[in-house]
This record gives sequence, structure tokens and C-alpha cells, in this order.
Amino acid sequence: MTVERIVLAFAGVVILASVALAHFLGQPLWLLLTAFVGLNLFQSAFTGFCPLALILKKMGKQSGPAF
Repeated sequence: MTVERIVLAFAGVVILASVALAHFLGQPLWLLLTAFVGLNLFQSAFTGFCPLALILKKMGKQSGPAF
């Protein structure tokens, strides 16, 4: 898997997990995690800066096209 696909998969898992936690635990504050991930994806689309991508590249993962 490439860095880009791992980042997208990780973001999707975190968003789904935070929505599930907000729903099943009845704690809407978990939705702040969803908002944080969404904002980070949005800003990385314009700036190219993604902390997870930097970590994955340092771990030796290959970069490639997302789609």
C-alpha cells in the first residue's frame, strides 16, 4: 500500500470510529475528532502537509498515486 492510500484508509477509520463512539456512547464531543480529521484532510489538499504521511515516509513506505 502506498502512503496516500494508507492516509485515506486511516482517515476513514478514524472518522467512522468517532461517529460510532458519539452515537453509541451518547457523547457528541467525539464528533470533534471527526471535525479535526476532516479539517486536516481539507488543509492537506491545499498545502500538501500531512503529519501521517511524513511519519509513514520515515517508516519507509513508498509514495505513489492515490487513484
